[in-house]
Amino acid sequence: MNATAHPSTPPAQATAGRDGSRFWSVLCAALFAPAALAAGVLTLASERASRCLTYGEQCAPGLPYWLFKWGVGLGAVACVIALAAPVARVRQVALAAQVFAECAALLVILSHA
Repeated sequence: MNATAHPSTPPAQATAGRDGSRFWSVLCAALFAPAALAAGVLTLASERASRCLTYGEQCAPGLPYWLFKWGVGLGAVACVIALAAPVARVRQVALAAQVFAECAALLVILSHA
């Protein structure tokens, strides 16, 4: 009879397997392009945008591209950090930063209407 018990998995590996931040980071990155396309369609469906396209009236000066670029760039960097970080807490913070940056970029599109 064996008197020593061998743990099946170390506690560090058991908790790392339950962290879904890498999955959510990839999912958020993959869904960003369709969300941006849907936000663009919603923006073009507004009365102001349709009047601008049809008659050339009430046209806004344009999107603040610098804010959109910063949102997309920060989201991409946070996605890379969420995928590459070995510590679960760092991945979770990077995922939160990614979601915040992508939402900010989408709000820039929606606020243009």
